[in-house]
Amino acid sequence: MSFSVSIANDVTSPSRKIYAIRNKRKPPYKSDAFQITELLREEGIEVFVSSPYQRAILTIQELAQCSGQEVLIFEDLKERIFSSEDNRMPDDELFPLLDKSFSDPNFALTGGESNAVCQNRSITVLKELLKIYRGRKVALGTHGAVMTLMMEYYDKQYDLNFLLHTSKPDVYRMEFNDQELVEVKRLWNMP
Repeated sequence: MSFSVSIANDVTSPSRKIYAIRNKRKPPYKSDAFQITELLREEGIEVFVSSPYQRAILTIQELAQCSGQEVLIFEDLKERIFSSEDNRMPDDELFPLLDKSFSDPNFALTGGESNAVCQNRSITVLKELLKIYRGRKVALGTHGAVMTLMMEYYDKQYDLNFLLHTSKPDVYRMEFNDQELVEVKRLWNMP
């Protein structure tokens, strides 16, 4: 599935590009990190931020090192907390939960967080990054649900169906004019 949407364009304000890089779920991450580095090496990315989860950091770390940069960690970019249990939820339990969560953004299991809460915390970080790194290109090491919820904040087409058709890993370039999303383009084309 290919997504490339141009929403608006105002040339009076410097654009900002955020490269949302969804991590691979399971190790090894090295081959994916290499492919992502090769894909994005010529993009001129200047800033690298990530969720605190190792899989997100490792997915962009090689690209950051090639650019002579460190990966900055933002706690509020962590994956959505689905339940109070520390272990990862199996897919057969996760899919019905995702379906309910996208139907009712305020739904949450006991000890977990809702899509609305996750979206709010991640959008707060994204808006701050857009303000701080005005006119710069930022790589964002992220997770599927968080990436989708950030994109959905700006455009409702990025919903559960979109999430279910993303790959692991995946890369989307989001272009902003000030705080307005003007274009999304999928860059990842690997099987």
